Amino acid sequence: MYTLFDGIGHVSLKPLTYTRPVAEIRVGIFSLREKWEKHLDDECRVRTKDYLTEKYNGNDLAGSLGIAATVLPNTKLVQAIKKLEINQLLIKDGTVIAINELPEVNVDFDQYLDGFEMIEYTDEISFLINPCDIFSLNGKELEADFRLLNVDNRKKNLDIEQNNQVIGDNVLVEDGAIVNACILNSSTGPIYIESGAEIMEGTIIRGPFAALKGSVCKVGTKVYGPTTLGPYSKIGGEVNNCVFQGYANKGHDGFLGNSVIGEWCNLGADTNSSNLKNNYSNIRVWSYGSEATVDTNLQFHGIIMGDHSKCGINTMFNTGTIVGVGANLFGGNFLPKFIPSFSWGGSEITETYHFDKAMSVASIVMERRNLTLTDTDQNILRQVFADSKKYRDWE
Repeated sequence: MYTLFDGIGHVSLKPLTYTRPVAEIRVGIFSLREKWEKHLDDECRVRTKDYLTEKYNGNDLAGSLGIAATVLPNTKLVQAIKKLEINQLLIKDGTVIAINELPEVNVDFDQYLDGFEMIEYTDEISFLINPCDIFSLNGKELEADFRLLNVDNRKKNLDIEQNNQVIGDNVLVEDGAIVNACILNSSTGPIYIESGAEIMEGTIIRGPFAALKGSVCKVGTKVYGPTTLGPYSKIGGEVNNCVFQGYANKGHDGFLGNSVIGEWCNLGADTNSSNLKNNYSNIRVWSYGSEATVDTNLQFHGIIMGDHSKCGINTMFNTGTIVGVGANLFGGNFLPKFIPSFSWGGSEITETYHFDKAMSVASIVMERRNLTLTDTDQNILRQVFADSKKYRDWE
């Protein structure tokens, strides 16, 4: 058995990892855990923070081969990991990639590693260290995950409805997907539309792109890849290089670019995000790891939004905005670039979104998708509410 452990990623990938293990982050078509399971052809458990363990069936026991969940798998890396013997450690430039075997959860990790044989991995690999890595690496991962679908062994559906225009031969539309009167251009990357997804009339998609089960592109949507719609996400307007983790809505006109949107989020009509500064300089963003603003070395960066956050109509997001979990945002002026979890308000946020009210809304939103906000879900969000209090400096 294999165990994907959070490591430093739990902090550095917040706000997305407030509510999920690192291994449950989606980049490309699959989550990190799904990628590793396909590459390893075996089950992967997770090791994460205590308050997430119950929901995600965490593995705190010793004995499994541990892999850093922040590492993106590839064939050569998997071969190197499978060769690890007991008391061997695979590293890359001082960063732990894999360990055989993991200790129990409460053991001092640094002390435990004394005596381990360190093996340096010399080939190139990719890590998810910061949230912006998710959209930055999404194109590469869409290409890699498309290959994992074994498209050559499945029906590559180019005979979709004749009222569509298909450019290129790298399109897979599964049986049960609905695609009508659309333009699908795969000359720039593969396009994958899973059974149960719907691409409405007038949508223009430029790959690489993935729409997973239950996701919808509304009438006239314009999509630039690399973009991923996680399960049951809806988009409209103009979207460029975005990753929706799932169960999120941007159903109306407005621009969203170079962004990552968590689950159960909703962006109101005509919401727009800036993804490029007027002076074209590098974008600085709030980092939970540094607890300060840091240089991303990126020229394009939109918003990172944690689960259950929402914004009203005509919301304007600054370049490189970080939105925590459970925020409720509105107003006509630009919002702050760092918005703590459970914030309530607009350009000058001075109120906290009352926890019980936030849970009431979350319950209603999930019921609309025939899902239930469980006690376990509420306990996770209650922990986030408490942990993020230090950032709500008005309290």
